[in-house]
Amino acid sequence: MTRNEVTELVVTQKLAKQLSWAQLAEAIGLSKEWTTAALLGQMTLNAEQAAAIGALLDLPPDAIAQLQVVPYKGSLPSAVPTDPLIYRFYELVNVYGTTFKALIHEEFGDGIMSAIDFSMDLQREADPKGDRVKIVMSGKFLPYKSY
Repeated sequence: MTRNEVTELVVTQKLAKQLSWAQLAEAIGLSKEWTTAALLGQMTLNAEQAAAIGALLDLPPDAIAQLQVVPYKGSLPSAVPTDPLIYRFYELVNVYGTTFKALIHEEFGDGIMSAIDFSMDLQREADPKGDRVKIVMSGKFLPYKSY
């Protein structure tokens, strides 16, 4: 099985078994955000985590094995995303990317925010005008080194 086929099977089985991403995350003791990224093909599960997910979703052994392979990260199907929700994040970076960069550099100096030493929390925020999506991202600051 390819990693894409495993991802499709995971999503199909999740729906068939009426499980949430949070329930799958609970089964392996990690956040819903990281677990969802892993099960959508962006992170690597260890053997114990892959076996637990495999048991919950009735995955075949080759799918369980594939969940343990380091994936090709950042594998969106096109350079500019066409999915409206994902496109809004692209738009957000296009509009506010220079602001993020200027403020991070002013506060921390020349460097980047890690996507490796990183965590994220996504929550629903009730609002009488319509619920809001609240996303908190936290990445380690990595300064550029002189050599």
